Amino acid sequence: MVDGPVVAVRGEAYREVAPEIARFAVTARARDRDREATLTRLAERAAAVRVLLDAEGTGIDRRETGELRVRPETRRSGERVVAYSGSVTTTVTVSDFTALGELMLRLADQDQIEVAGPWWALRPGSPAHREARHAALADALLRAREYAEALGARVTALIELADAGAAEQPMLSRMAYAADGAESAPPELELDPQPQTVHAAVHARFAISEPVLG
Repeated sequence: MVDGPVVAVRGEAYREVAPEIARFAVTARARDRDREATLTRLAERAAAVRVLLDAEGTGIDRRETGELRVRPETRRSGERVVAYSGSVTTTVTVSDFTALGELMLRLADQDQIEVAGPWWALRPGSPAHREARHAALADALLRAREYAEALGARVTALIELADAGAAEQPMLSRMAYAADGAESAPPELELDPQPQTVHAAVHARFAISEPVLG
């Protein structure tokens, strides 16, 4: 229990920082009337994607195979199968953006391959989050001091501090490119990393000296 006057404030901080990673998705597709042919083509196209990604070596931070989907296609009425279609998606994460556009277009130049992205982001443990929290606390203390000074008082102690939530607001840059099997070389593409907005907020209660009123 605190005796004496208390001031409660909310401190906030916004920071716009450069992204640290970029993710994009590569989807291989296949379709044929024969199920085995569909599976064979899908496996071959997924393998071609894997070969291109393997060639990047350390240029890729992480890659994950996500959803694999194979389904029969039927006529509107009845259960007669007219074709089989399949797809498999790989999500790729990179931190070196210098050749990102070139890599995405090289992948998209493969037969029946769709590339989507990039999605820019910060790493989960990015220092930007800590810096924003520190700035939010400094903002709360500044506000408390301003209120206290307006009353002719001063801040004497911190009573309570609570995190009010912090969030990274990613900026999206989406490019979708589906290969059509053409033999021409893919065009050059330069991508501009989009800044990420980091927000932090705290609730704080401070004890202040007796106000000078009147």
